[in-house]
Amino acid sequence: MRAVRYHEHGGPDVLTVEDVDRPTPADDELLVAVRAAAVNPVDTYFREGSYPPGDLPWIPGSDFAGEVAAVGDEVEEFAPGDRVFGTALGNDRPGTCAEYVAAPTDRVARLPNGVGFDEGAAVALVGVTAWRALVDHADLEPGERCLVHGGSGGVGHVAVQLGAAVGARVTTTARETYHDRIDALGADDVLDYARDDLADAVRDAGAPDVVLDHRLDDYLQFDADVAAQGGRVVGIGNQDAAAGFEDVPAARSKELTLTLMSMFNTPDVAAVLERLARLVADGAIAPEIADSYALDAVDEAHRAVLEESFCGKLVVEP
Repeated sequence: MRAVRYHEHGGPDVLTVEDVDRPTPADDELLVAVRAAAVNPVDTYFREGSYPPGDLPWIPGSDFAGEVAAVGDEVEEFAPGDRVFGTALGNDRPGTCAEYVAAPTDRVARLPNGVGFDEGAAVALVGVTAWRALVDHADLEPGERCLVHGGSGGVGHVAVQLGAAVGARVTTTARETYHDRIDALGADDVLDYARDDLADAVRDAGAPDVVLDHRLDDYLQFDADVAAQGGRVVGIGNQDAAAGFEDVPAARSKELTLTLMSMFNTPDVAAVLERLARLVADGAIAPEIADSYALDAVDEAHRAVLEESFCGKLVVEP
């Protein structure tokens, strides 16, 4: 099969397309013919060595959607031909930028008819991340106010929709270019993150009970300043920046809590994927596809995911 691999850590130029053996599924795994994968910032961190994955050479990619080609001896809940999607690969096992991938059943769910493979791949990692943050950690409730930083991003644009689906009132930040689109996704207030009075604008919209922050190094003090009394901040990304949060005066006076998370620690990925699948099938969540790439252009996607401005996700179609 054809697969993208890197033999050393470095920039996007270390990615090459090679012919490699098709994986054989273990007893608890599926072999999936990949129809779509997705590119996430975390894939670039693995590639460059900030968070080294398994032994090199390595196939990048966390998300996938496709059709089951074969099942392991112990698998009973899936059969060849099933439409599926999944995530949480590319870290402790080879990833998804390939024509086939082997995936354990606890990281896979059925993809409903009518939901495109590109949509399944696009929503997987970011959807589980948003769910883990807002539902599992923050326990976001109907009627609460939620602030999502970066509402045009991969996690952000799904978090906006998930917050709206929960029944929360959602404030988000984004470039003005994307305001109309994010408003259509269900945000109640969309604010330009570059405005000088952003903190006042967030408070005017309603002090958030929950904050989802993927740039703690830039916004942790801001989060403490704007959050409601007893607010819950959930942080992803650079978690070193969170050191000393308990000593921030606003955090103490408001009795705020800060939870640091990683999607890869989700205890039951498949269960979350199943619920996301229902929300996508029902139209409550609509993953945005900003651009699609062939396997031999994955290096371009790795550059674009960090350097270019777009709304939604980048997808690879082998």
